[in-house]
Amino acid sequence: MFSFLIRRVLQAGLVLLIVGFVAFSMFNFVGDPIDNMLGTERTQADIDRLRTQLGLDQPFVVQYWKFLANAVEGNLGVSYRQGRPVAEIIAERAPATLELATVSALFAVGVGVLLGIYTAIRRDGLVSHIIMSVSLIGVSLPTFLIGILLIYLFSVELDWLPSFGRGEVTDLGGWTTGFLTTSGLKALILPGITLGLFQMTLIMRLVRSEMLEVLRQDYIRFARARGLSEKAINFRHALKNTLVPVITVTGLQLGSIIAFAIITETVFQWPGVGLLFINAVQFVDIPVMAAYLMLISVMFVAINLIVDILYVAIDPRLRS
Repeated sequence: MFSFLIRRVLQAGLVLLIVGFVAFSMFNFVGDPIDNMLGTERTQADIDRLRTQLGLDQPFVVQYWKFLANAVEGNLGVSYRQGRPVAEIIAERAPATLELATVSALFAVGVGVLLGIYTAIRRDGLVSHIIMSVSLIGVSLPTFLIGILLIYLFSVELDWLPSFGRGEVTDLGGWTTGFLTTSGLKALILPGITLGLFQMTLIMRLVRSEMLEVLRQDYIRFARARGLSEKAINFRHALKNTLVPVITVTGLQLGSIIAFAIITETVFQWPGVGLLFINAVQFVDIPVMAAYLMLISVMFVAINLIVDILYVAIDPRLRS
């Protein structure tokens, strides 16, 4: 088990280095930040001075190495647009994104697993057929279109929920949350469903297909022959073996929630790091873009590492 963890940690470190290198190299093609930072009356001397000040005159490898060295120390640079430390800006925006991702993940996993179990156990029922038919919406429609439809229905037509913003938040010693206010909770509903709907439908269909496959196994028939109740068979035997492959896919889907939050935050004008990244791209704010992409990479790698550990914990055959 210990050797397995060491191997996974080393692989995670290598993945982060490669992803960081690729992401950092792409910034050479998004534009020149000097054009946005200096006015039209700039001189070549002004351009050269600012380029030297920002370190943009150095080779790419040197810039990347300095970025990694500073990132290890917690220094993510200074935003070209706001003139503030990037770590400080992300710390202000992170609570909004993490709060939205948490709600979306709970919705996706909780509803997805429950509906997957129900549609597997009651696979011939009318309600199961309706659920499977409606779930095609979550798989087929793009995220931004789902968000627009929800805004039109619940904000414009019914006027039940807000269409943008985070609502009223509470400051808990530097961490802001909307969980403690009515407007904050209402503001979370539409973007939370929008962000988690695609993952929820995938998890539901995966749980259903895996559980149907498990229920056909010989040991399930043997359990029924022993006289065990259907509840014990479904939840004590079938569900446990269903979760082994589901955990891997679910972990990847939860990681994608953070990455896909950029679309949902744009649609709902949610003040998180996703919207921050969009604004950074428009301004060619390289330090913010680099920090965002590295943050997403770290989250993906961390989630995959946790999934691997859970996979081994559930399936003892992988411990050898």
